[in-house]
Amino acid sequence: MTTLGLSVHDLLTTTRSVRRRLDFDRPVDPALLEECLEYAVQAPTGSNRQGWRFIVVTDSEKRMALADLYRRGWERYMTLAASAGAIAEGAAPDRAAQQMRVMESAAYLAENMHRVPAMVIPCIEGRADHRPMGAASMMASIVPSAWSFMLGARERGLGTCWTSIHLMFEKEAAELLGIPYDEYSQVALITVGHTLGDDFRPARRDGGAAAITSWNGWD
Repeated sequence: MTTLGLSVHDLLTTTRSVRRRLDFDRPVDPALLEECLEYAVQAPTGSNRQGWRFIVVTDSEKRMALADLYRRGWERYMTLAASAGAIAEGAAPDRAAQQMRVMESAAYLAENMHRVPAMVIPCIEGRADHRPMGAASMMASIVPSAWSFMLGARERGLGTCWTSIHLMFEKEAAELLGIPYDEYSQVALITVGHTLGDDFRPARRDGGAAAITSWNGWD
């Protein structure tokens, strides 16, 4: 197991959404993905049900098909965002510039989605749309495990990005991958690849934790 030897502090503050700095031409060893998934199954899960499933997609034709679904969703998302004036509108100049960089990075990933070496789709038992009262509980049983996977990937020189746009066509993705749609919900499509360099830095967060934290009530 080859790792970067990051401290807990560095790991937690530099695990970024990697889009532009993915090495599309370098395959990811399945053994590396398996090591990261071992962290995923150590995460907390509601009532210890362990209803998670992870679909690892490395087959080129299936990656291409998922990329097509993603780009269809991306085009729809951009149309809706533009018509709503939602892209960086009303933000301070520096924040608006940052948001535009993020959008450009996301567009780059959408254009190159088919080139991503590996895709990981976390699934959780049950349908969130069938049990709205239990949706939060369902997500609490899969999101921590997916994040553990992503942290494990960062420590191994892999970049990840949590995406959800393909879920606009979740049923089509389920048919492509043989996921029993009525029994399992997909929650994301995590792109995975070796990074071009590993010098990631903490992200800018407006005001830090103090700006968004209240004690003993909302204020």
